[in-house]
Amino acid sequence: MGSALTTIGLPVALGIIMLGLGLSLTLADFARVLKQPKAVAVALACQLLLLPAICFGLVLLFQLPPVLAVGMMMLAASPGGTTANLYSHLFRGDIALNISLTAVNSVIAVITLPVITNFAIMYFNPFDDQLGLQWSKALEVFAIVLLPVAIGMLVRRLWPKFADGMDRPVRIASVVILIVVIAGAVASNWALLVENFASLALITIVFCLISLAVGYTVPRMLKIERRQAIASSFEIGIHNATLAIVIAQTVLGSVELSLPAAVYGVLMFFVAFGFGFLIRDRSSAPESAGALTS
Repeated sequence: MGSALTTIGLPVALGIIMLGLGLSLTLADFARVLKQPKAVAVALACQLLLLPAICFGLVLLFQLPPVLAVGMMMLAASPGGTTANLYSHLFRGDIALNISLTAVNSVIAVITLPVITNFAIMYFNPFDDQLGLQWSKALEVFAIVLLPVAIGMLVRRLWPKFADGMDRPVRIASVVILIVVIAGAVASNWALLVENFASLALITIVFCLISLAVGYTVPRMLKIERRQAIASSFEIGIHNATLAIVIAQTVLGSVELSLPAAVYGVLMFFVAFGFGFLIRDRSSAPESAGALTS
């Protein structure tokens, strides 16, 4: 896809989203990890180790074509999206844990996303020229993911009132720009999306359900309290599909690579919403409400 709408618009939209994340973060959000080491360690182990292995098994089971297989693995390697915080709020999860996990995941993804993507490219061999995420392209991932977050955090530290005031406008702007860009991308690649939707819908739904279930059941099995397990579930189950799309289209230059993330990015909202009703903590509404307002 060579249109300026996606080659320029998508990175800009993602940059604004990550800037908005930075405006909401402080160093205390990273330090909080030390106060909840077990919950964070379990969630990260599920996100970084278990999910890529599960996705690899699903890709082999569904016998996806090589390009789509790599796209699925890239999606599995993407960190949790900021939407996870909203779902955690709706279904009474530990939002502070979500924020910490999103912050840590975004940093770690700079390393893990290129590593997992390159493994998938080497295994499935979708490109004749063996194109992968070389060092220069990995630096692009770093710039796309971390620089806007760092700028947002710096703004918050230097001008906290300005950051608070900009938080809502930046969120609204990111959503509007993202909708416009994705709508344009879908329109210009409608035939390709329709052609592959049927083969991707089932595997993306199954992967989303497994991601959510793993994020909830593994922490609960390890005696982590319910609200933290709910937060973990959404953080692990709601991947940053926009990041995967941007890396696929602007860094690797392949529209087909972005199709799994595009399909997942639409379907995950409905899957996660339904799953939320199954796991929500109905017994702790007053406690949760107090936690959210503190």
